[in-house]
Amino acid sequence: MSNIITEKKHKFIIPQGKTKERLDVYLTKSLEQATRSRVQKLIKANCVSVNGKFERANYIINPNDVIEVAIPVSPRPDKNEPENIPLNIIYEDDDLLVINKPAGMVVHPSCGNYTGTLVNALLYHVKILSHLRDESKAGIVHRLDKDTSGLLVIAKDEWTHNQLAKQFAAHTTQREYWAICWGLFKKSEGEVIGNIARSNKDRKIFTVSNDTGKHAHTFYKVLEDYDFLSLVKLNLKTGRTHQIRVHMSYINHPIFGDPTYGGRTIRIGTNVAKIKQTTENLLKIINRQALHAKTLGFIHPKSKKFLRFDSELPDDMEAVIKKVKLFSKN
Repeated sequence: MSNIITEKKHKFIIPQGKTKERLDVYLTKSLEQATRSRVQKLIKANCVSVNGKFERANYIINPNDVIEVAIPVSPRPDKNEPENIPLNIIYEDDDLLVINKPAGMVVHPSCGNYTGTLVNALLYHVKILSHLRDESKAGIVHRLDKDTSGLLVIAKDEWTHNQLAKQFAAHTTQREYWAICWGLFKKSEGEVIGNIARSNKDRKIFTVSNDTGKHAHTFYKVLEDYDFLSLVKLNLKTGRTHQIRVHMSYINHPIFGDPTYGGRTIRIGTNVAKIKQTTENLLKIINRQALHAKTLGFIHPKSKKFLRFDSELPDDMEAVIKKVKLFSKN
């Protein structure tokens, strides 16, 4: 379980007409008793976000940028410490390993979550990991949201990390997700195409936009449908932040339980008391988006063999499916 360190939070919105300057320079002027060295350390520790994204100290601020700073009251550890946290290791060799990440685990340390992360666990179990990006993200080739469960590949050395990263950048890996979505689909399979951009209302979340953002393409196939939920398989042609969650919400089938994209709002299209009570009970079972990275495939950088791994659905998703199936029979 992660150790959430008490922190002081600050928020700045850059006004129109503000002179452009470096992020660290602006914050040095804006934070009380701040030094540039201290600000740069906060930025490096991922304690500063711009529009929900971690930027470098030399980032040039722009009008309407939303800058959020979380200053830990307790000091950050000098280095990431190994922690004896259980890991579900699916595969391991001298170059890499594949793990099944549980929901609720943060992938790497950042401001407010310095311990209890996947990196802390990996440092205990694996000892040696790549540091291609930086020490705080040791071994991490790709990420999953904190509350998305499923398969991740971890690199043990820089060369392996680099070769795997190229496959992810070229979208040549196989990644299959399973999700429980609201509602019954009119078509058993299809695709969603729509640029994904940051929301103008909340820069931490994303939305589909016709004018801005990055091209995103998602394929879906309904595996099972129930009275008011569907089990759906999803494949990504692109890999944007929150892509599946945003696209499913966009087509009015948000992922069940997703607190950010409408997945905890009852969408049964009826006021039948029995159905409403059932959905409320199901939402008590799962406190996150019902999304699992079920399958992962890639070419091993050294052996050149294609490796494909599959994982079981986590207990909370299985429990939701079991209960909604029982309801559907009655």
